[in-house]
Amino acid sequence: MDVHEPSLREALFTDAKTGLESFRERINPILREHFDTVIAETAKEDELVAGALTEVRDIILAGGKRLRAAMMCAGYFAAGGTDEDRILRASMSIELVHAFLLIHDDVIDRDDLRHGRESLHARYARYGTNVFERTEDADHFGDSIAIILGDMVSALGNDLIFTSGFSHEHVFRALSELQKIVSFTVIGQAMDLSFQFRKGISRADVLRMYEYKTAKYTVEGPLILGSLLAGADEGRTGLLSRYAVPTGVAFQIRDDILGAFGTEDKIGKPVGSDIEEGKRTLPVLFAMENATRSEQAELQAILRKGVLETGDLERFRSILRDSGALDLSTDSMVQLVEEAKRSIGSADISNDAKGFLISVADYISERNF
Repeated sequence: MDVHEPSLREALFTDAKTGLESFRERINPILREHFDTVIAETAKEDELVAGALTEVRDIILAGGKRLRAAMMCAGYFAAGGTDEDRILRASMSIELVHAFLLIHDDVIDRDDLRHGRESLHARYARYGTNVFERTEDADHFGDSIAIILGDMVSALGNDLIFTSGFSHEHVFRALSELQKIVSFTVIGQAMDLSFQFRKGISRADVLRMYEYKTAKYTVEGPLILGSLLAGADEGRTGLLSRYAVPTGVAFQIRDDILGAFGTEDKIGKPVGSDIEEGKRTLPVLFAMENATRSEQAELQAILRKGVLETGDLERFRSILRDSGALDLSTDSMVQLVEEAKRSIGSADISNDAKGFLISVADYISERNF
């Protein structure tokens, strides 16, 4: 008796946790195969770059929910697309763009771990210690390799849309949208960096930074990319945006909470790295508004240290709890999720797509990985 193999759409459009797990099982082998092909071709030209691409491949496959690629497929199906093989391959593009942004982000944030593995710049800085006499030269080598490999991975992501096989018009619109996504992410990243020395930062400033830095390339961008490859008009992309932006901002708030209260094995990088970078997150902003003066002074001192000392992380956590910042951040996240669910609940899309997107919004607010 033949066992029915669910289609990509059927496998994805269940509850978020099950759908994302099933999707990851389908896309990871394709990602590996694609990287192996690119690595083999690159090795004919340069072994160093081929080796670095191998490191990138292994970091990508070491973790990640493939949320962005799944959302790209969801946007495609929600807009009426039916070519499952083509959109699955094309959806790798946003995962590679994600990887490119993370490679550069690890350099900016000086994070030495990604998905529990040594980050690219850290790996090649360590390699550089065998070549260069000065530590700063080895570090510069590691940063340089990460920057240029990030650029290459970005180009590989664009190429996957170029060669996706969709109509020229749809490919052109998707590629144009992808450049906007990256540009907004850069703006959000710059805002995030500037908040460390700017004064008078408001909640509206932080939420706009979250929209640009995270929401546009984590939820909104992938959904719209997929819908454009299915030929969606502005009305369809607009309704997806109304769902995606609050969902993406909620995603970032949850990341901020996990960055302080999670564990390294769950988040794949050192807990407290955002604190060491002095980042002005929404929980930090709430704490600065509601903590006592002495607690505010402690918080500022911890954020300025650059390296957490014994007891700093626990004190930071206690200030966020005692000031109500943790609860206020969680409440903000829940409100955004409810806004997203109301928006997509009234949208004119298929029930299976609608149910999946509602489940994703809930999953984002509840996740503890």
